[in-house]
Amino acid sequence: MRAIMESIFMIAYLVFTAYLGIKILKLANGRKKFTLFGVLALVLVGGDAFHLVPRIWALNTLGTEYYYAALGVGTLVTSITMTVFYVMLYRFWRLHYGETAATVSGGNILAITVYGLAAVRIALCLSPANRWLSADSPLSWGIYRNIPFALIGLVIIVIFARSAKTSGDTAFRSMWLAISLSFAFYLPVVLLVHINELFGLFMIPKTVAYIWMILMGYKAVKQEVGIRTSGQ
Repeated sequence: MRAIMESIFMIAYLVFTAYLGIKILKLANGRKKFTLFGVLALVLVGGDAFHLVPRIWALNTLGTEYYYAALGVGTLVTSITMTVFYVMLYRFWRLHYGETAATVSGGNILAITVYGLAAVRIALCLSPANRWLSADSPLSWGIYRNIPFALIGLVIIVIFARSAKTSGDTAFRSMWLAISLSFAFYLPVVLLVHINELFGLFMIPKTVAYIWMILMGYKAVKQEVGIRTSGQ
């Protein structure tokens, strides 16, 4: 029963989030910041699919222990695309908040920090020491590669919280909270799933947090399109 319910949830997540990403792209109608947001939604779905599709198959056939290589490769791809996702979210923040972002960012230091951490994260993910194709990938490397990832998340949390408050923005005022929740549910999986597989269930509320993030973008572009249309 657990395998069926988990599979239904994962399929629903992939389909619904892809739908939102496509809708955002259509509604953006060339608006750069929302085109970027639509693309980042599809990057999120595409990357997660590399891990979730093999997992769905494994759960409903022989079990995850028989597909560790495919799941390992999927986790590698997802790890990289999630890094790209946050870099794109950072770019969206700059486009969305404009001058407010400039006053918060401290010049180019923030950009160097985000891009630098992303490069380190991807380099760590690509290291053979992760043993992605092995059934016993080392926990230590799971921690190493997630340190820069967590730092990127912390930066994005802070800048969205400060910019939304400074500008009085309501559309993305909860983005910092959604990101915080996604990491709060993700990190226990990294640290504890090797002790008990049930800790992997934390990925469900983590995924819900990502859906919330994409829904914010969808509602924001709908609101902006509505405002511009009514003003014409």
